[in-house]
Amino acid sequence: MNRNECVIIVNGETLLLEPSGAVWWPDEKTLVLADLHFEKGSSYARSGQFLPPYDTRATLKRIGALIARLRPERVIALGDSFHDGGAGDRLDGEEIAVLSGLTRAVHWVWVEGNHDPEPPAWLGGTIRPFYQARGLMFRHIPCTEPCAGEVAGHVHPVVRVNRNGLSLRRRCFASDGLRLLLPAFGAYTGGFDVREEAVTSLFAREMAVFAMGRERVYAVRGPCHTLLRNRNMDAQPSATAISTVNTP
Repeated sequence: MNRNECVIIVNGETLLLEPSGAVWWPDEKTLVLADLHFEKGSSYARSGQFLPPYDTRATLKRIGALIARLRPERVIALGDSFHDGGAGDRLDGEEIAVLSGLTRAVHWVWVEGNHDPEPPAWLGGTIRPFYQARGLMFRHIPCTEPCAGEVAGHVHPVVRVNRNGLSLRRRCFASDGLRLLLPAFGAYTGGFDVREEAVTSLFAREMAVFAMGRERVYAVRGPCHTLLRNRNMDAQPSATAISTVNTP
């Protein structure tokens, strides 16, 4: 195991937290992504809020790089893969070709989200309201009650880290060892602070927070030592090492 990897245990399953915001499940050769929000830029443009129309391509490029590096057998997209019901129709021919190529190369599971309850039929792969494998349950919206093994998106967790007068707002993972929330993977997605009750109330035990740096994921808050498989603190900095978090 690489000394820079952030590996945690969720309901008995070993998961690697990627600095891209994805989760790698090595035992199942499964890549997990949350909240891709394809075509959010074009959706905003239709309402007069003009953003550069490159978010889908940027997100697809990052997904392609992950697949090329990790070579998964399965990809699970945890819902809100498309920003709205018509987003699939707004993809151009090149984007459709790239996405279709990815779904042909790897078995995809598209979990339904609140933004895309009916993902485009041409996607390929399998469309499910939720997906269960071994000790994990993959869904879009986390249950309000404790759910052992739940891996979910929807919340877009972020954390603010303050150190030596520097304040950084980073996308993050949140877990108590029983369930895991993923950050949004999409290029234009925002976030919801992990200190808010809407996030903290989801966890039966004290929540640990893992912030995304440019090249590493950093344990920055909570009982991280109880969740980390690799307890080498040089590899897994605690809150005492927050100053090492890269600037955005």
